[in-house]
Amino acid sequence: MAKSAPPDQLTDVSSFRNEWSVLLEAASPSHNSSRLAQLLRSADASRLIVLAEEHGVIGHLVASLSGLEEDALHPQARQLLMDRQRAQNFLTLRLTAELIRLLQRFSSEDIAALVVKGPVLAMRAYGDPARRGYGDLDLLVRQRDIRRATELMMAAGYQAAVPLGAIDAGKIPGQYLFSKPDTKLLVELHNDLTLRYFPRRLPIEEFFARQVRVRLDAHEAPALSVEDELVLICIHGAKHFWERLIWIADVAALVARQSSMDWERAAQSAKTVGAERMLHTGLRLATDLLKVQLPERVSAAVRSNAAAAKLVERILSWLPSAGYAPPGLVERAVFRLRMRGGVFSAPAYLLRLSLSPTEEDWQTDKQLSGNLLLDVLRRPFRLARKYSRGPRE
Repeated sequence: MAKSAPPDQLTDVSSFRNEWSVLLEAASPSHNSSRLAQLLRSADASRLIVLAEEHGVIGHLVASLSGLEEDALHPQARQLLMDRQRAQNFLTLRLTAELIRLLQRFSSEDIAALVVKGPVLAMRAYGDPARRGYGDLDLLVRQRDIRRATELMMAAGYQAAVPLGAIDAGKIPGQYLFSKPDTKLLVELHNDLTLRYFPRRLPIEEFFARQVRVRLDAHEAPALSVEDELVLICIHGAKHFWERLIWIADVAALVARQSSMDWERAAQSAKTVGAERMLHTGLRLATDLLKVQLPERVSAAVRSNAAAAKLVERILSWLPSAGYAPPGLVERAVFRLRMRGGVFSAPAYLLRLSLSPTEEDWQTDKQLSGNLLLDVLRRPFRLARKYSRGPRE
């Protein structure tokens, strides 16, 4: 097998056209094995593995190959994929075990927490917490419990990226990040104040009231309702400009597997936070690219949303490159406006995102800024520097 292509070649989308077609088929909940085998004949194995890894769909590709003839893919490439999948499985199993341990600690301290994405999403969407790769654990925790949760995490051996002094000073980060030295364990705590990309403030008490239990191995984890989870992952995809196929595959798999989803509740959940267009965009991507079937009434509503259709058209121009040919600074701003919509609400949304400081604005070299006005003014200049650099390194 030829040497793997470097990821920076993903800026040339045309050179990965055949491999992109393979991934779209493999990531579809209703993929066709015969068509997949045919597409593989025109794909370069090295490029395919690079593309699958960058888009986070190694697990989808491996699963789709299980029903094909051995010669459908070069043996060395197949083995490499299996090795990558095995490494992913080890990490996800370790993260799942750590999640159970942390939930027990939180429960013992009477700190309520809901699991978002990660192993719960993998179980709901794919029926297996190891099927989908993820590199961290995400928990929803009320702001009033953040200090105690931080102390708990530190007692469990984690280092807090946001120190207790910042919490006491009322600083609100993009997330409360915790890492365990010499391991790959990362945990993020979120709440209605940190999830800034929700157009309107997340109704955290309603999310807790609608919580359900999702079985992970021999344990049950508290999680969002499936409808709230769908809205959340669509907002998360929009936040990241839908630059990776895995986020679309998650929407498609969740919708396909959760046949009893209450679509009226999902629509109301999206409306409550002003994310109707974001939800429709995610669903449109899932139907157009991955052939997921929606109920007729839902499909009609999604198809009639012309603004979502235009957003999908723009997303498709950068999606195959997996973030290596991202939209420019101005296009990013325009996309933010359009995905929110509204003559007044869209500019207000963009302004809030541009001027709400996070830890990158008020924390440098572990020193906290004491001037909120400077933090606010510093943020747009930092964002301009960050997103004017072009393709990611």
